[in-house]
Amino acid sequence: MSLAQEYPRRPAVRALYGLRSETSVLWLLALLIGLLSIAPLTRLIWAAIAPEGVPDMARITQLLSSPRVLRATGNTLTIALAATAMAVVLGTLAAWLVALTNMRAKQAWVFAFILPLMIPPQVTALAWVQALSPSSWVVEGLSSIGLTLSGEGKQPLYSMWGIILLLGLHNAPLVFLSVRAGLRRLPADLVEAARITGASPLRVMMTVILPLARPAIFAGAALSFVAAAGNFGIQAMLGIPGRVPTLITLIYQQLNNNGADALPDLALLSLLIAVITVGGMVLSRLLGGRRDVRVTGTPRQLQQPLGHWRLPVEMLVWVAIILTLVLPLSALVTTSLTSGFGQALNGNTLTWLNYRNALFDYPAVRNAFVTSLGLTLLAVVILTVMALFMAFFLTWQRTRLVRVLELSSELAYALPGIVIGIAAILFFLKPLPLVNISLYGTVWIILAAYLSNFLALVLRPTLAGFAQIERSLDEAAQLAGAGFLRRMRDILLPLAAPSAMAGAILVFLTALNEIQVSILLVTANSQTLGPMIVALDEGGSSTLAAAVGCLMIVVVLLFMLLASRVAKRLPEGVLPWQV
Repeated sequence: MSLAQEYPRRPAVRALYGLRSETSVLWLLALLIGLLSIAPLTRLIWAAIAPEGVPDMARITQLLSSPRVLRATGNTLTIALAATAMAVVLGTLAAWLVALTNMRAKQAWVFAFILPLMIPPQVTALAWVQALSPSSWVVEGLSSIGLTLSGEGKQPLYSMWGIILLLGLHNAPLVFLSVRAGLRRLPADLVEAARITGASPLRVMMTVILPLARPAIFAGAALSFVAAAGNFGIQAMLGIPGRVPTLITLIYQQLNNNGADALPDLALLSLLIAVITVGGMVLSRLLGGRRDVRVTGTPRQLQQPLGHWRLPVEMLVWVAIILTLVLPLSALVTTSLTSGFGQALNGNTLTWLNYRNALFDYPAVRNAFVTSLGLTLLAVVILTVMALFMAFFLTWQRTRLVRVLELSSELAYALPGIVIGIAAILFFLKPLPLVNISLYGTVWIILAAYLSNFLALVLRPTLAGFAQIERSLDEAAQLAGAGFLRRMRDILLPLAAPSAMAGAILVFLTALNEIQVSILLVTANSQTLGPMIVALDEGGSSTLAAAVGCLMIVVVLLFMLLASRVAKRLPEGVLPWQV
């Protein structure tokens, strides 16, 4: 059947119908993004500057110059910068090994290296705290050979350096992903020319490879800086008991202590975090783009054989995985299988009670899992549909309105989740006009925050999919009389579906266990899985928290393995752990 027979309409009517459909969908997207991102962020800025309707510079100056805010700001900057420096070194080294050398078993190593990025940060912190607790088998083993980590009975991670260590390890995969992509684009000609002139491998690395990869390195550094400054899980789990205040933990504690009365001050502190993160991204972009490093040359993949160093390097990188991943997770598993924190695991102390409680006997944990799963699935469906239509307009109709919508979604994703949370509270605290319904205190405010924060995450791979679609297919269907929604359903969506599915997988893995966005939005009746770990640990239920953490890791692993199984149907490079 021809296209004209499939869509039998008169040309003038067909064209008008298609135009009206596209316009209607675009304005619907604008309304949704406006309600989810633009309006809440605008409300946040206004509440920070003029809570009473008039700008109050005296209040702003007094709050920002107070000792506690100055200390929290200094700690936030120090932690973010130091953790970023650590992540850049580790991530760049890992990217070089994977992208340019002949190291073996790369796929397995990259999967293990990326895994901490997929594990919720609060679970990572809990695993490390239990691994380095004074009564853990790790510390006891070190003590038996005469090594101590801290003073008697002290937890070494409850300090600024403990926060920096875990944030650096947690964010190194972000730098790795950015630098690996940059190294893969390096032409082999320049490096081979340097080798012919007699340059040593180290000199080639310092004078050719790293300068050419500088934009990718600074892009990774920007991602790491934003993630470190906005990471609530690690900062809260280590900073609150260690008395290391940061801006994020200060907001969390102030909201818990003072409730809605503290919202104007919290809005100002959230705006300060936003300024810090955006400033870090702008500075990184300026430093990474100060010189033009574009090159031309053969697209042949560059290789730097390790030679006789290959086996020692392979042993070293796998030992690093064991120390930074296997040991803390094994301590988490050990704690989850005992009835009391600090007990040695043996035949007498082994128990599955914590897992039974987590799965069956504690309604709060079960309800949190059901709520998280339901919200995540709903967010994935809505965001995938939004991203598919957004990608159409961004690819073929980049009007000023479309560019504003894209910028809004990117900004909402770049800002720390806790900023989105405060913005959602401020905007949805009062009943919505016309419908007179308040979302505050319900699961729907969490869903709104998810839709705002994660749209860009599914939009990026979907855009890559639309970029590979021939525009002539859509134009032919349009000439034959197909309306916009019909063209999207029959022609464009099937072609873009693999890319959209890849984005949906990333959103699912991110949202299911997230804590940054929902920590300020959950209530007793709308608890999600991520904040549950913090609540259980703060309530003294460390063994139950460990069991819940282990279950969360199992869920992440299962979905990563499932995504790997269907990777052949997805666009190349969309799964970050694929080599």
